[in-house]
Amino acid sequence: MYRKNIKFQALLLSAFVLFMLMMSYAAVPLYKLFCQVTGYGGTPSIKEINPSEVVIGEINIRFDSSSERNSSVYFEPIKNTMKVNIGENSLAFYKAKNKTDQTINTMSVFNVTPLQAGKYFNKIECFCFEEQTLNPREEVEMPVTFFIDPSIKNDKFIKDLREITLSYTMFIKE
Repeated sequence: MYRKNIKFQALLLSAFVLFMLMMSYAAVPLYKLFCQVTGYGGTPSIKEINPSEVVIGEINIRFDSSSERNSSVYFEPIKNTMKVNIGENSLAFYKAKNKTDQTINTMSVFNVTPLQAGKYFNKIECFCFEEQTLNPREEVEMPVTFFIDPSIKNDKFIKDLREITLSYTMFIKE
């Protein structure tokens, strides 16, 4: 009886360890999905624009970039700021250059500040949706198509917001 109990407890413990290991691998994609759906943590949502929702009004968008310290890729926005009409599609570009003699793969993650504006910042197309391959010494311009949801004007906490920052961090995938 005692041996049977130990085997059962060992089985339960093994199942728990396996479950926790699986959850640790699933945590990052699940959290990213949660943030994209809810706009939590300043993560922009992905949405199609309805032309009937266009609202008169402008807002400044500031573009920011960063990469790992001593990175082998140079990464920056082409323009640091632009004024956009709320509800209209806008297009911005970031520049990346491979500073090495080897092909590298990169991935970019993004964030929007202030955090409350994240749910209103909608990207239609973005280089951050896919891994980017840069050939040796190659320099590319990568587009971001986005719009600011007109319902931002109805949010009493940020309705008078004048500037939103879109920030990207580029990582080299190994």
